Amino acid sequence: MFGLIGHSTSFEDARKKALEIGYDHLDGDLDVWCSAPPQFLEQIEVESLTGKKIEGAYIDSCFVPEMLSRFKTARRKVLNAMELAQKRGIDISALGGFTSIIFENFNLLKHQHVRNTTLEWERFTTGNTHTAWVICRQLENNAQLLGIDLSKANVAVVGATGDIGSAVCRWLSSRTGVAELLLVARQQKPLVELQAELGGGRILSLEEALPEADVVVWVASMPPTLEIDMESLRKPCLMIDGGYPKNLDTKFAGGGVHVLKGGIVEFCNDISWDVGWMAEMDKPQRQMFACFAEAMLLEFENCHTNFSWGRNQITLEKMDFIGMASLRHGFSSLNLNHQLQAAAA
Repeated sequence: MFGLIGHSTSFEDARKKALEIGYDHLDGDLDVWCSAPPQFLEQIEVESLTGKKIEGAYIDSCFVPEMLSRFKTARRKVLNAMELAQKRGIDISALGGFTSIIFENFNLLKHQHVRNTTLEWERFTTGNTHTAWVICRQLENNAQLLGIDLSKANVAVVGATGDIGSAVCRWLSSRTGVAELLLVARQQKPLVELQAELGGGRILSLEEALPEADVVVWVASMPPTLEIDMESLRKPCLMIDGGYPKNLDTKFAGGGVHVLKGGIVEFCNDISWDVGWMAEMDKPQRQMFACFAEAMLLEFENCHTNFSWGRNQITLEKMDFIGMASLRHGFSSLNLNHQLQAAAA
């Protein structure tokens, strides 16, 4: 059995949805939500392209982004949701949205004991390997759609030293033959180490990298104060929004700049769930974050292990494995055509 551990996109949205599904006890201020336990919302059935059927569950952590400034609350929310998943006997659960970011940035590996439960790490995955593979596939497919020749292109990775960012860099360096990698991150030391590992790539600031890039992969949050002269960007330019929340289109769009929602997949069959609206997808019965799909894929493959774990541990071999499983079981990566069709509908 697989599990999906997620959350709503905002406090107001969480309150609205809770009332819609009859959770009246959560109708209160943010402090009420800070003390609320995780909720086992529903069971899910998924049928693979191969015909194999699996069962899973969605657990809402009752975390909302407004809690990010409350370190202890955010940490407790994620750990409590993981404890609930384990107590329900779920074999492999994926952390989605901010829950995986909290797990990575707050180093929750130091907190294996939750009340009387010792968390079994092999029951959980961040889903970052599948996300990284999907972003790379989106980059290759959509650059071609826009007439961008990767062998002559500069590709900037913003957030290059993170778990997903470093995996994308390894793939691009080894598998695609891009003309040049532009490495962007906040801290210099990890950038220098990544550059040495890759045997290349140019370290630049965000402001330096954007005008030089034919493709930009964002796997970090966009600085809220960022101001960029759109005329300075290359045309065409493909921007893949692989961070969370996905808000690049509020800053970059049009005039030859194409923003694609990164790390999102579409399944071949409708999924019997009512929580598709949680992530505000264009096709909520089929589309989802790639990290959630990783839990499904591991269940389809009977691979119950913490497949994506730690930081900068994603290998090309793991990306190959999860990528082949993704195709075999009926997942396809979201592309620009998907978004154009959704906008026209």
